[in-house]
Amino acid sequence: MKTIIVDPFPREMDLIFKPNKIKLLKKNFKIINAPSKNKLKFYKQHISEADFIIGQPDLPKSILTLASKLKAIFNVESNFMDNMDYDYCFKNNIYVLSTAPVFAQSVAEIAVGLTISLKRDIHKAHLDFFQKKEKYGLESNLRSSLLLDNKIGFIGFGDLAKSLKPMLMPYTSNFKVYDPWLPNKLIEANGCKSASLKEIFKDCDVVYVLATITTKNKSMIDKKLLKLMKKDTCLLILSRASVINFQDLNEILNKDKIKVATDVFPQEPVPKNDPIRKKKSILFSAHRAGALESVFFEMGDIVCEDLLLMTKGLPPRLCRRAELETVKNLRSKPVDIN
Repeated sequence: MKTIIVDPFPREMDLIFKPNKIKLLKKNFKIINAPSKNKLKFYKQHISEADFIIGQPDLPKSILTLASKLKAIFNVESNFMDNMDYDYCFKNNIYVLSTAPVFAQSVAEIAVGLTISLKRDIHKAHLDFFQKKEKYGLESNLRSSLLLDNKIGFIGFGDLAKSLKPMLMPYTSNFKVYDPWLPNKLIEANGCKSASLKEIFKDCDVVYVLATITTKNKSMIDKKLLKLMKKDTCLLILSRASVINFQDLNEILNKDKIKVATDVFPQEPVPKNDPIRKKKSILFSAHRAGALESVFFEMGDIVCEDLLLMTKGLPPRLCRRAELETVKNLRSKPVDIN
């Protein structure tokens, strides 16, 4: 019987796996639960027993060299982090896998909702009604506009952008993409045009920030780019907050020129006295875009499916594989709140 070390922190097994899936795992595998403390000692003692790990623990080479049977590490936080020796994993045929694909649909759907609300000022009209100062007819739509025939910009073109684009196609066919990790031919094959950051921020009516954080793109979207945006352009931040220079964003928001929606923040929970809370031209979402019970359970489903495939000597098919050429450049931080 194959052995799994279960160490999903900051998530928990019953968040990820339905009861029947937990029963399936216990039936088909020997389960060893990692402790919450003294993990280094635990892994020194037990990693030699493991065929699989469900979790994303710190795994330096000194620990991995003890893992004589290890076939795969299933990262259920879903963001590859700079916390293990990826070179060793690749050289020793250890798959490093992420459950990130499960979030694409749910985040894409909320992105569409946020976009429509920004374009038509739905959230502001709703608040005006509560405050008994609602405006009727054209007066309430002076800064509203249609999404129809808009120029759309994607910063990053991974799972999320590929799920979002079809939802926007009833409105427009004009998509521009900035993604230095993809060839132009692949971008064009997905019905988009490759573009520079400057071109996207200058020309597009709606810009989606969907890129993960790397060694090269921290605070990449700064004052210089934000100043290029046309009046009432919509900027939606749905990936890693570190890609945005939030200090510059705060400054731009003071001018009330662009419309912004964000699901992520540099510090979460956002401090009560954070000045961004007072900005009127921003639509807030508290890192909730992907957090649905059904999505977390889908995470468990794809882990189970890939585990069963691998016990048959087959490669994983549903979880995303880390790529050696890029994974070492990723700098995601673990989530604190599920």
